[in-house]
Amino acid sequence: MTSKNVKRIGILTGGGDCPGLNAVIRGVTKPALDYGLKVFGILDGFEGLVEGRAQELYNKDVSGILSTGGTILGSSNKGDPFHWPIIINDKVEIVDKSKDAIRNYEAWNLDVLIAIGGDGTMHICNQLSNMGMNIVGVPKTIDNDLEATDQTFGHDSAVFVVSEALDRLHTTASSHHRVMVIEVMGRYAGWIALNGGLAGGADIILLPEMPFDWEEVYDRVLQRNMMGKRFSLVCVAEGAKPMDGELVKRAIDIKRTDPIQLGGIGELVANNISKNTGLETRYTVLGHLQRGGSPTPFDRILSTKFGVYAIEIALKKKFGRMVALRGSEIKSVPISEAIERQKLVKRTDQGVTAAKAVGVSFGTKDL
Repeated sequence: MTSKNVKRIGILTGGGDCPGLNAVIRGVTKPALDYGLKVFGILDGFEGLVEGRAQELYNKDVSGILSTGGTILGSSNKGDPFHWPIIINDKVEIVDKSKDAIRNYEAWNLDVLIAIGGDGTMHICNQLSNMGMNIVGVPKTIDNDLEATDQTFGHDSAVFVVSEALDRLHTTASSHHRVMVIEVMGRYAGWIALNGGLAGGADIILLPEMPFDWEEVYDRVLQRNMMGKRFSLVCVAEGAKPMDGELVKRAIDIKRTDPIQLGGIGELVANNISKNTGLETRYTVLGHLQRGGSPTPFDRILSTKFGVYAIEIALKKKFGRMVALRGSEIKSVPISEAIERQKLVKRTDQGVTAAKAVGVSFGTKDL
């Protein structure tokens, strides 16, 4: 599919929404139109690719959307063409619809698909690329768990929400002399909890990568209380779990490629702290607040750079690659390399050592 010049571009936003998606769509569409290309916005992520739903984008469609949250194209985290749910005899069955995706790509005469998404989207892109589709990936996820890029857009905006929430919880915690637990997103990566907790002055940060000891958590809040600090802030990632414990799951949805829906660890931590220390404890779950609203200036700039660079490499027919932030420059890497492993928090990361140096506990004896 790489023989002719690039004239028709498809663009979709896969997976969950996050701040900066519209900035990427704008960053792709505006220069593409200036080059005389046609741009087709595929609706609702890979669902639209499989079901054949798309609309041509014009300058008026992307004007004024830089600061707007969400995505004008719609998105879905249940539209994996290789894991497509259908109902047969009142039961959910999973089928492969990838050939439908290829068929629509060819029916629209697309020369390249620019797919914006996180780890799951990039896995789908790699599979479609192996089937012959020309693809350029743009890394999006508030979780910041793609190893090939120094940062994904959306992460900074999510961290801002967490830090602001902790600022607000600080005032009510100190007023009422309470332990306040805040549960944040991130799935199996602790970057939101680490960076948001560090920015918001959390006293305890619990991460998926570092199973925590209940006694260490109790000791820390009791120590603070005895020292006259009659409140504590605990920032816990949704994927955090105690030593010898299990992930706390909210639900199982087989329609998703990853069926596990995390949630509930914040309530568990709060209840156990209250029960085992006698200190009044409350919990807050930020949930989808972290994914909504306007992108921060950092994410607006990064998203725009990603979108513009995606067009540049598409025109050079560098397909099967994902744009990535490397230092202060935007580069590209093979999608197959980008999905080799998740980027997880290490004990040696500077954020961890900096947090430890200013007195943050990670709920472990050795850190």
